[in-house]
This record gives sequence, structure tokens and C-alpha cells, in this order.
Amino acid sequence: MVVLLAFSWLAAGCAPKEENVIRLGVNAELTGSKPTVGDSCKKAAELLAAQVNQAGGLKVGDKQYPLKLFIEDNEDKAESAAAVAQKLISQNNVLAIIGPNASGNAIPAARICEDAGVIMVTPWSTNPKTTEGKKFVFRACFIDDFQGQVMAKFARDNLKAETAAVLYDVASEYNKGIAEFFKKFFEAAGGKVVAFESYTKDDKDFSSQLTTTKAANPGVLFLPNYYNEVPLQAQQARRLGLTCPFIGSDSWGSEELLRLGAKDLEGSFFSTHYAPDIATPKAQKFIKDYETKYGKKPDDVAALTYDAGQLLCAAIIWAGELDRKKVRDALATIQKFEGVTGQMNFKNLCDPVKSAVILQIKEGKFTYHATVQP
Repeated sequence: MVVLLAFSWLAAGCAPKEENVIRLGVNAELTGSKPTVGDSCKKAAELLAAQVNQAGGLKVGDKQYPLKLFIEDNEDKAESAAAVAQKLISQNNVLAIIGPNASGNAIPAARICEDAGVIMVTPWSTNPKTTEGKKFVFRACFIDDFQGQVMAKFARDNLKAETAAVLYDVASEYNKGIAEFFKKFFEAAGGKVVAFESYTKDDKDFSSQLTTTKAANPGVLFLPNYYNEVPLQAQQARRLGLTCPFIGSDSWGSEELLRLGAKDLEGSFFSTHYAPDIATPKAQKFIKDYETKYGKKPDDVAALTYDAGQLLCAAIIWAGELDRKKVRDALATIQKFEGVTGQMNFKNLCDPVKSAVILQIKEGKFTYHATVQP
């Protein structure tokens, strides 16, 4: 399959009538604890839809169809994410759904979509459980076992850490999952995890966990937590006298993290999905288009959402019919896809094998450091 078909919007011309549209849902974290994530997802989906529609829509069979988005707020709550998925399916009659992003929201939404036989493509959920055992649920990002291995190897080989500590949210599928993968791979590489500390959502005081961590004298502290939590954790750790390097995961990728805590995180490293400063021509165009439309650079959630939308467009064109099962079958045939976040090679139908990049916080900015191949 030539995935470049996704951009053969083909003919310009009169848009079809309102009922002749491709209905796509967006299940995003617009409010709650991670509104930056939802905002990026919404903006990227709207950019893609505007570009498709401006070019005349998608050619499906012998007809042109514009995209119509139904964007819903899941409030960054598992129960709301499931309810939104149900609403998009039963009330809005969508062909497919983009999102949710956070794994704690994506996992319950995925169950709803799978049971209903409706395609769901999550841009940012890296927890293996999201797609595990499912045929209608896909993702545009790498998964946590790879990411945990990347950061464990980086800590051992690049930072020369013999010991490590981990602080993670035990109530979050994402945080807990990647913390466990990091521990597994760090110890398999000959290192020792000397502190494996947890907290729960909405905690603000980490002094007890960090005091234990300091006493263990780790060579590195792994914080696989969200951008709105890490700055406070880093600040408290530094105040307690922890001087070891901090490392993190793709949940650090929002510019909001820099605004909240760049000083305490200076020199830290984290894994993520793409780096704007080494972007391919395709990625550069996306970045330029996004900046023109919204006046700011896209983050990794925006880039992954755009890729999720491109994957769906490719599958819809290839299916040649607006049928959920046929579009799902077309999506499952994609083996290689060149996206904004790099080349994806799919395994087990639903999960892409793709490279990760490591960024460093340097002089208050995200700076490219390395690319790690799967």
C-alpha cells in the first residue's frame, strides 16, 4: 500500500452536501489536569481537517467527502473518556475516533470502541494495555516497554549510572507502567534500583519519598510523570539536596514544563517522539503550517495527532468505502508509514515500531540530543 495516497485529496471542486461527510470523533483532555494535551490534540486535528477540506476532501471510491470533526472533552477522567467514546459512536455516528491521549483515559475508551467495532487511533497512549488483544484500536506512538528500555539504557551507558531511583504515580496506568519497565531494563543492564517510590494523583508534597530517595544516594532519578507534576517534584528534590541527574519520559514534552520549572530541570534528559530541530521536510511543513495557524510550535501530542489523522485518511481512501470494518481492515494492512514523527513499521497490526528521540533541557529550551532506533 502506498500511504502517500493519504495526501491525494485529488480534485478541488464543490463540497458534498452536509450529509455526505466523513464523521470523525476527537476524544481529548480539554479540561482537567492536562489541558495542554487536549488543546494540542484538538488543534492538530482541526489543522488536518482544514487542509483536507480545502483540497476538496478525501476521494473515496468515485466521490469526494469533506471531514467533519466531533470534538468532545473527556475531562482527563477515565469514566468521562469512556462516556465520550460511547457518545461519539451512538449519537454522532462517527466512522472513527482520534484519542484519548493519556493511557488512563485511552484504555477504558478502547474497550468501548472495540466492543462497538469502531476504529480508535490514540496519538499519545504508550501503555501496551491500550491495544492489547484488540482489533479496532491502534496508536501512532511507540509503547512503554521500548521507552522504558531506551531510558534505562541511556542512564547506564550515557550517564554511567550504577544506581537509580524512581518516583511515579501509582494510580496512573502510564506512570506505573513505564516505571516498572524502566526498573526491569535498568536491572537487566546490571544497574540497581535503590528506591522505587510512589505517590497518588493530586499529591503535592513528595518530601517523604524524596527523603528516602536522597538517603539511597542514586546515580539518577527517573520521573516518568506528567509535565504539570514534574516541576514541583524537581523543585522539592533539589531543595532536599538531591544533586543527581533527572531523566524522564514523553510526558515531559509540553512547553508548559519549561514555564513551570526550567531552572530545576536544567540539564535533564527525556525520551519523546520527535524533535523540531531535526525535523524532516514533511515535519518541517507541518510545523510551519501549525505555527501559521496557531502562532506557536506544535508539541509531540500535536505531531502524533496529525499522524493519527493521516493514518485514518490513508485507510479511508484505501478502503474505498465509508464502512467501519473495511476501513479497519485497510488500516491493519499498513506496514510502513512516513509521518511527521518519523517512519512507522507496524507489528501485531496495531502498534508501530519507530525510533525515539532524547531531548535535553538546555538553557531553558528543549534541545535535540540523540535518536534511538528500536
